[in-house]
Amino acid sequence: MRRAPLARNLLAFFLSALAAAPLAAASAASPAWGGDPIAPIVAPFPMPQLTRPEFPKRVVDIRTHGAVAGGETKNTAAIAAAIKACADAGGGRVLVPAGKWLTGPIHLRSKIELHLADGAELIFSDKFEDYLPVVLVRVGGVELYNYSPFIYARDCTDVGLTGPGKLNGNSKAWWSWKTKETKEFFAMAARGVPVEQRVFGTVEAAIRPNFVVFYNCRNVLMEGFTIGGGPNWTLHPVYCENIIIRRVHVLTDGPNNDGIDPDSSRNLLVEHCVFDTGDDCLVLKSGYNEDGWRVARPTENVVMRWCSSKRGHGGLVIGSEMSGDVRNVYMHDCEFDGTDRAVRIKSRRDRGGVVENVTAERLKVRNMQQDVVIMNMDYTADRNAPIAKKPPLFRNIRIKDVTADGAPVAIRLTGLDDSPIQNISFENMTIASTQGVKLSHVKNVTFKNVTVTPKTGKVFELTNADGVLVDGKPLDATRIP
Repeated sequence: MRRAPLARNLLAFFLSALAAAPLAAASAASPAWGGDPIAPIVAPFPMPQLTRPEFPKRVVDIRTHGAVAGGETKNTAAIAAAIKACADAGGGRVLVPAGKWLTGPIHLRSKIELHLADGAELIFSDKFEDYLPVVLVRVGGVELYNYSPFIYARDCTDVGLTGPGKLNGNSKAWWSWKTKETKEFFAMAARGVPVEQRVFGTVEAAIRPNFVVFYNCRNVLMEGFTIGGGPNWTLHPVYCENIIIRRVHVLTDGPNNDGIDPDSSRNLLVEHCVFDTGDDCLVLKSGYNEDGWRVARPTENVVMRWCSSKRGHGGLVIGSEMSGDVRNVYMHDCEFDGTDRAVRIKSRRDRGGVVENVTAERLKVRNMQQDVVIMNMDYTADRNAPIAKKPPLFRNIRIKDVTADGAPVAIRLTGLDDSPIQNISFENMTIASTQGVKLSHVKNVTFKNVTVTPKTGKVFELTNADGVLVDGKPLDATRIP
């Protein structure tokens, strides 16, 4: 394993990461109110100009409700009291001042901004029972009741989590559950068992909570903090609308520690973030198989810009839980150094769902551990046996203006015989890699001004490829360079 421990020197990482990504190099601190201006959003699809939610200029310090610093006294009740007092007064900022603060789950409310001051660190309890009673969540694309996320907001409007302090998940006690987790909730969803009967939250079921979950919220802000060490997915907006995530440092280890997992959500801006993750960086979801089809809510209108990553299974990732569709996605001006893949779209035969209208451009890529770009429908990490034969569909995807130095494979597209990956374009790309371009079960793929220099083998390998054009000329097995 090449994953470094979370106890790395965070300051050293910040300096190296920001030096490698000058576009993300502005201060991560969140000023008193407002913060630095958000640049206009320009996307190749209709997209609202997102603005931060407005919070009343009221501050409630958690110390005034009995919180004790030092990292030994559990402050769950004190923080809850501060949030209630602030909400009852009409909303505002709940302040976590400098110091180490031990706590159990934190449940936010509308018009509340939980603000971590410079030098503040929230350390979450590693006692499983502290995260009961169960709450409604979505785990792996399936709705159920489980242990509370460490930070949770449900049905809120105008809600925020801001820095520049730190969120320390302290979650090693949960990580061993990765191999113990029940799969019964997947089977229950497939059988159509009502969500109210999918109740877990036990050591025997071993379903890890996610770190931060905003569930069915509107006008969400996450800005300026450092987060790491959670039990499962890190930042998870579910059924949310109008979300801004900016200047967040996501440093994660442990199993399934994705960075940001927007899930059946719309109108999302991710900018100036730095990722160093044990799994995917930004990964778009929309539900798992039957439960995804039942809910039928896509993730749509997503802009990722001026971000950088080091470790991570993929920079921009879609899937594999994408049964409710993903569309209108735009990534631009991002840098990836040592990440497994820059762009990754993954699914398998039983998912259904459509991924469409995706654009990625102006990317700088170095030292990829796998493929620069991969779109595949033979994803095998899902241990559940396929139940339905409902193939996904990938179409209308554009990758352009990419420089990539160092990768085992330049581009890999793997569709299905009854669902070829279609209408894909690559333009203005220069890739130095070990192997070249591998296309299987594709239709209408174009390459314009693309230079791939593999160390071994041919530039192109085609299997069941229809309508492949290179600089306007058909490419077939008789003229593969």
